[in-house]
Amino acid sequence: MLYSKIEGEGKPFVIMHGFLGMSDNWKTLAGQYVEAGFQVHILDLRNHGRSFHSDEWSYEAMVQDVFEYCQANNLTRIDLLGHSMGGKVAMLFATTHSEIVDKLIVADIGPRFYKQHHQEILEGLNAVDFSMKPSRNDVEEIVSQYVSDFGTRQFLLKNLYWKEPGQLAFRFYLNAFNNNLDAIGKPLPENLVFNNPTLFIRGGNSGYIQDSDLDGIRKHFPNFKLETIPNAGHWLHAENPKMFFELTTEFLKE
Repeated sequence: MLYSKIEGEGKPFVIMHGFLGMSDNWKTLAGQYVEAGFQVHILDLRNHGRSFHSDEWSYEAMVQDVFEYCQANNLTRIDLLGHSMGGKVAMLFATTHSEIVDKLIVADIGPRFYKQHHQEILEGLNAVDFSMKPSRNDVEEIVSQYVSDFGTRQFLLKNLYWKEPGQLAFRFYLNAFNNNLDAIGKPLPENLVFNNPTLFIRGGNSGYIQDSDLDGIRKHFPNFKLETIPNAGHWLHAENPKMFFELTTEFLKE
């Protein structure tokens, strides 16, 4: 069963992180959604955070995990939010289990195919040899040789934890990503449609959702609207959490 943090009372609102992320990335916003009257479930998807590790890693497998999670927690009607990879999971879940999902929010990802672009990040993560018992500073030094952006490095290094005294490790299951990397860019299958209200939110400085993608989005999500957060990149919910919260809660309460 997936690891989750559940807070609040009210309509169940399920939140899913992006690639190499975890539920902790959404902790602050989750608290705000609780105050807005939702029962918030922030998940760690398989091979991420504190959830189980598996050599099988695909969108279909992740959707099945979320479905089993909903069944185990008696979630029969939910609102659903996913960012990036989590957005792809959310789109596939909503189109294949539409009887469970009332409203869908997709943050900075579309249903189309995305060319693989995480190679340098994975090279940096694979370059860390934990058998040498590196310190946190050692790990950052190694990863910095591959990932120059400070914010991206800090995001990745949130996954470090003390497996035992003196022994760091990553929470995510790197082998699954190494062996199934093409899985992350896969498009939503052609024939799938979700007719309920759907909100896509993109970062104004991010290229993940372009105007040329809108016809493809409309084909799968005919009842969609698009909002843009200006001066924000791919991590739009972290760069402008105030506007992200306002846009999402306004949509959920319509």
